Amino acid sequence: MSVRKEHTGVSTLIGTPKEVKVSLAKSQAEQVLLITVDHQNHIGTQHLFENLSNVASSMYGLFQQHQSRTTLERLAEALVPPTPAPPHIIKEAAMLIQARKAVLESGDWLNAAELAHLAQLSTANPSAQPNKWKKAGRIFAIHHNGVDYFPAWGLDKNEGFRPLKALGKVIEVFGGQKDGWGMAFWFLSANSFLGGKRPQDMLATQPDLVIDAARDEVQGVAHG
Repeated sequence: MSVRKEHTGVSTLIGTPKEVKVSLAKSQAEQVLLITVDHQNHIGTQHLFENLSNVASSMYGLFQQHQSRTTLERLAEALVPPTPAPPHIIKEAAMLIQARKAVLESGDWLNAAELAHLAQLSTANPSAQPNKWKKAGRIFAIHHNGVDYFPAWGLDKNEGFRPLKALGKVIEVFGGQKDGWGMAFWFLSANSFLGGKRPQDMLATQPDLVIDAARDEVQGVAHG
């Protein structure tokens, strides 16, 4: 559990219910505002905690002036969205979470240090070369919890684990229409153009077909 203190008398506790319960048992606070999150790894949870902590800090003066139930109610109103999220947004968020979870659980991703070690690159600044490849459009990355992860299946084992040439061509075909997460999910998903196979499984062995599948994807979006 972590404890963030912005001002004397106001603190933010972040942890499991059991951890917070133990801490609250020792607390001398007269009033407490509790917010629960069902999924510990929910995307954006860390940002939510940081925002809540910042709001609590900014309202410290109000706490000092009015130690009352009204103060807590005003704080709660400031933290809660003014209106419920539309159903379609909730549905889209759930789909996005599931897609990213599937990508992360595939286990086919390397951080810069792992990629540098595999490709025998300089370890002094392991991010340097992978970032150059990414900037040049030779490889892409997904950004998760402040870290870039690169696709292991996008590397050529016969060329010192450098990016496959076909990967750069697919990235070029998409031309910015998909971000890193979008391309990751496309490569991971069964593709009807490829007979139900996943593009990432065919990239090294049948690159031309995968490139054609990417073109078909872009044309389908354009005409859809």
